[in-house]
Amino acid sequence: MNDVVMVWVAWLTGLPGSGKSSVAREAAARLMAIGVRVRVLELDEIRRVVTPSPRYTSEEREVVYRALAYMALLLYEEGVRVIIDATGHRRRFRDLARAMIPHFAEIHLRASLAKCRERARDRRGSFAPQDVYGQAGREGSTVPGVDETYEPPLHPELVLDTEQLTVAEAVERLVRFLGVFPSGQVEISLGVDRRGYRPGKER
Repeated sequence: MNDVVMVWVAWLTGLPGSGKSSVAREAAARLMAIGVRVRVLELDEIRRVVTPSPRYTSEEREVVYRALAYMALLLYEEGVRVIIDATGHRRRFRDLARAMIPHFAEIHLRASLAKCRERARDRRGSFAPQDVYGQAGREGSTVPGVDETYEPPLHPELVLDTEQLTVAEAVERLVRFLGVFPSGQVEISLGVDRRGYRPGKER
């Protein structure tokens, strides 16, 4: 039995502390409450498996962001809408995902460095490092926005000014945007993935 679903991938990008995780989680909850199948890919959570002792070097980040983009593509191909929660401080990281995924949107969460520092100090219940800016400016530190340049999107599909908007207001705008964003049609066979694998059947 085949089913046709409408899918997209939305990457929430912004400085650490700009509100990506809060907005991503709340938006996903809102969408699932109305029957929309969506998965949040939170990079700080994925790092715990891919790089359990992260060094945040350029080489490591290249590998991690490639893996992230590919995970999003696999979910997209299986008919799952995806919200990526990741700083992605280099445009090439996000451009790679855009090149791979037909229906892709960049959502820029914009807030000043000062506001992001303030929020990061008070962050609780997150996979992100506590007070990520605490090590910024020290030798060997690679914190985006301080030690590493954050390259904002040149042409984002949506900008959310999270310095001015509450989380609820940002979520409302994001959900409304995703409701009209052009989606791709993916045909899936229920119980069979796109490689012909049936759950419970040995490969």
